[in-house]
Amino acid sequence: MRRMSVELLKAAALLGLALAAATPAAAAKNHEQPVAADKVSIGSLSGAFLAARVAEVDDDLDSAIAYYKRALAFDPDNPALQQSVMLALVTKGSFDDALPFAEKLKETPEIERFSRLALAVDAFRKGENQDAEILLKLTMESDLDRLITGLMTGWAKLGAGYPQNALAHMRDLDGPQWFDIFRTYHQALIADLAGRDSEALSYYEETLANAAAGAAAPETYMRAARAYAGLLARSGNTDKALEVLDEADSFSAGRPEIVALRRDIETGAQITPLVADVKSGASEVLLDIGSALNRGGGEDFVRIYLQLALALRPDSDAVLVNLAQVAEQQRDSQEAISYYERVPSSSPLKRIADLQMGLNLADLDRHEEAKTHLKKLLSDDPDDMRAYLALGGVYASQEEYGEAAALYDDAVERISQPERGDWNIFYQRGIAYERLKEWPKAEPNFRKALELYPDQPQVMNYLGYSWVDMNMNLDEGLELIRKAVNLRPNDGYIVDSLGWAYYRLGRFEEAARELERAVSLRPDDPILNDHLGDAYWRVGRRREATFQWAHARDMEPEPDLLASVEKKLSRGLPPEEEQRAELVQPIDPAASVSQRSDKPQSPQQAPAAGTLRHTVLPGQSLWSIAAELLGDGNRYIEILNLNPKLRGNPENIAPGQTITLPAPSD
Repeated sequence: MRRMSVELLKAAALLGLALAAATPAAAAKNHEQPVAADKVSIGSLSGAFLAARVAEVDDDLDSAIAYYKRALAFDPDNPALQQSVMLALVTKGSFDDALPFAEKLKETPEIERFSRLALAVDAFRKGENQDAEILLKLTMESDLDRLITGLMTGWAKLGAGYPQNALAHMRDLDGPQWFDIFRTYHQALIADLAGRDSEALSYYEETLANAAAGAAAPETYMRAARAYAGLLARSGNTDKALEVLDEADSFSAGRPEIVALRRDIETGAQITPLVADVKSGASEVLLDIGSALNRGGGEDFVRIYLQLALALRPDSDAVLVNLAQVAEQQRDSQEAISYYERVPSSSPLKRIADLQMGLNLADLDRHEEAKTHLKKLLSDDPDDMRAYLALGGVYASQEEYGEAAALYDDAVERISQPERGDWNIFYQRGIAYERLKEWPKAEPNFRKALELYPDQPQVMNYLGYSWVDMNMNLDEGLELIRKAVNLRPNDGYIVDSLGWAYYRLGRFEEAARELERAVSLRPDDPILNDHLGDAYWRVGRRREATFQWAHARDMEPEPDLLASVEKKLSRGLPPEEEQRAELVQPIDPAASVSQRSDKPQSPQQAPAAGTLRHTVLPGQSLWSIAAELLGDGNRYIEILNLNPKLRGNPENIAPGQTITLPAPSD
């Protein structure tokens, strides 16, 4: 059902053709100080218009609005300028200020889809439901327009006191297949609010049966599950309500709203309807459409719909979080924080909002403030793994891997019985130790992450790439990366790992093919361009190799990569035999291994009772020795305890070394 998202975006694109020069553009900024419009002298219509467009491209809505208003002073009746001001005001969240412009434009077919929608929102807000229904009649409609106005008309009919007409109107709402999940969900909500419980339950059941459509509109699907479970609980059918929440968990695990609702049902707390009045129902329509569109680059439309939803329900936690996520996508961390701060303290999403605020503070380079903020959240709930991941992410962004590793050690101590959802803690701990060049500590964490979450693409890629880059376990590493690529074929970094694995194996033609694909997916990454240059050199495409290295150099890479690239630009690569001789030596001194032998050597009996002696083979790590000879890779800790030299410096393991092992498990 990914096609559903595509069709939604197509519908948005079609309705946006007339707005191409009017909607604000996304920008990469974190609230740079804008130039105040009133300090800039604009003496012509064209000057004011161009200044407004530049401000829009910079996503500086305050200045854009001021410049558009200045342009209107030269041409007050210009509908295109009025449209631009209206949309900018709605996008900024200045809904009341946009209404006079919407009133002027309500009879203009090219813009009525937004002008009349804004006026209808205002009518819902005032309880003028019949006026809202009239305003929702459009001259020109795309499929998306018809869905929005159709659903909201159903709510207007309910508000006017005609629930039967509202449901009949919804049944007659024709459209593409992707209409179905939105239509049945809002039929359920209307029947629920009207007290027609049996109909509501049937519509909820139909909505949740459409899991394929739910994959393309997950926010709507999960909200439907909450509303369904809530009605069941209020009807006294708590067992069925909990079953619905179980299904929701299997669809998307760990949602705070689902966790909170389950707790309330189990404790017998009063369950309030998800949508308690007509105004909230109209807001729900705009939230559902906005969140569904927010999965493929439709941010301009998403912000408009979400701001209209917020005008109807200013305290909606879901709308506020969605608006914050859009701001994050546009790299506007300060605006994201402003929305997260508004999430009500009673909301199940408040904890998520607080954690995201910490990450956005870090994105604003306010790292110490971010750490203090996240440490406070962690102290409030030391068992919240999300807090460890958030704080660990801030440490990692500052390359404070020692602090990150210690933090994740604390997190693992809090996990009594690791479950699938804990895979990321072990994965991030593995990364921290790998960056500290403590591979014997890193590898067990990657393996544990895969044990908890088999076939997790990120983990398979990181572990496989690390093995390949250290010239160990090359076959196993290559297989892991291939699996990751099959699961994430459009991830440039994972495809690069596959290409680099082929390169390290001397399969240069295959390497060049995969690395070309990686660069096409991630053209702005210097490491990927450098890798492709190396592959081109080895297959004799030396001019193209030089171009890729020069391209990597011009991307301002890290100092070590820059030095390597400049050396290759001046000398090229050394002969293959010479480089191969270098590559058979492990890059990471923590590894001290080469390709794994096919069969492990049997351990020898040690003189001490209850222990064994083992000579380390090429390709073996502490984890692999524990897994192969002791039956559990996690027993590498026991090996460290029996070998004080390794415990003091676990990097000292090397082929030919004799170490003491505990006895295998029975």
